[in-house]
Amino acid sequence: MKIGILSFKSLDKKASEEEIQLKRDAKAKGHTAAIFRAQKFQLVFDQESPWFLYNGKPMKKYDVMITRPAVLRDVDLSIALIEQMEMAGLALFNKYDSILKAKNKIKTVQILDHYGIPIPKTVVLQRLDDVAQAAKLVGGFPVIVKNPFGSYGNGVTIMESMRALNSFLVWDKPLYLIQEYVKYSKGKDIRIFVVNGKVVGSMMRSAKKGEFRSNIELGGVGMKVELTPEEISIAIRAVQALDLSYAGVDVMRSKNGPVVLEVNSNPGFKALEQTTGVSIAGSIVDYAVEFAERHQQFIPQFEVEEAS
Repeated sequence: MKIGILSFKSLDKKASEEEIQLKRDAKAKGHTAAIFRAQKFQLVFDQESPWFLYNGKPMKKYDVMITRPAVLRDVDLSIALIEQMEMAGLALFNKYDSILKAKNKIKTVQILDHYGIPIPKTVVLQRLDDVAQAAKLVGGFPVIVKNPFGSYGNGVTIMESMRALNSFLVWDKPLYLIQEYVKYSKGKDIRIFVVNGKVVGSMMRSAKKGEFRSNIELGGVGMKVELTPEEISIAIRAVQALDLSYAGVDVMRSKNGPVVLEVNSNPGFKALEQTTGVSIAGSIVDYAVEFAERHQQFIPQFEVEEAS
């Protein structure tokens, strides 16, 4: 198989360690693999030229593209390349609409709630007049405030009082999620990595001292954890609800059972591999190959210059 890894890292930065690991594992399994930088693509619309140019040259045939959409702003525009690849019939792992659902926290909670997947109580706030009611609806202070888009703990803040909340909110950007603070969790959550409808790895993440967010990027520490059947079930259901091929699901243990905090379509897995000894990259590659084999008849004969 010829496997592409589509990196959205800025060109002034190297590909991520996860992207490099995916390439390394794919080659170790006997496949051809290359990392493609999204900014080097051109989309061409004239009904005659190839749809894609990479480094100024037409695309070659690749069997599957593993997408790594590390974007937080103007997501629909930033990943238009992924949509165009999908329209052309290229096998994508994950797809455009699925990424949009996961990147938009409002859309994520809409879908999860619709399918009965447990989430913290959440209110979407659009005006000052509703602040007090929103805080009451989610159980009172402290509350969690989230921007609709964000990752690695960015755009997530804890507010201890109404005065602090009113001071924090900026009403020229009036869309916020006000969310229940799960006190029982004590700064811990569980990252569950799902590929092809199966849990392939998990770890408990504990926030560093003085921090309520447990993200590894913010100093959190990972450790092995044994999942309950309910935690496994809601993680798999969350990924299926968003129609993702692979994802990292963040789950928190509350007094009423597990709740899903976030579903990440571009999940890091370096710390998870180090904590568990499980090859997450290998699992992604194996299923991407299986996925490509099932969709082989739909993939057009692209010509792509070799990437890095």
